[in-house]
Amino acid sequence: MKRIFQSTLLIAVIALVVSACSSTKNTAGYANASRGKFTGTWTVTNISYDGILQSAVSNVFDQAAPSAFVGSTWKLTNSGNGIYTLTNGASQTIFWSLFNDPTGQMFQFKKIFEGDKAKNVQTGYRMLVSSNDGSTMMLKTPVSLGSGTGYVVYTFAKQ
Repeated sequence: MKRIFQSTLLIAVIALVVSACSSTKNTAGYANASRGKFTGTWTVTNISYDGILQSAVSNVFDQAAPSAFVGSTWKLTNSGNGIYTLTNGASQTIFWSLFNDPTGQMFQFKKIFEGDKAKNVQTGYRMLVSSNDGSTMMLKTPVSLGSGTGYVVYTFAKQ
């Protein structure tokens, strides 16, 4: 009886060690970048369109045309505070975070105006994280089109 108990215990320990040492996999099949890869100063180097025509989107983030964001600078701190500045000088304070959705990892932000507290702001924006290696990232804003979805694709380079 003692030998059976020892054998069972040994097998259980071996199974635990093997499972603990196995690599973790991203089962959802999407980018899952750490928060630290988002912090820093980023510049939008390109805007493209996936599954939609450029003329289908006239305004993004309730701010301006997508083309106005080319060359914009996004400063993101680890605390979640941030600001983006368009090339025409218009700037917007934001509070950002990451959200893991069944469709993928999302970069989300809220516009913060003077006197606002992020926890009290109910509206915001989400972009699907297509990739982020710490020096370049690609975020995609979903655009509903009838029964399908297209994307405005933002390519960022870290400064």
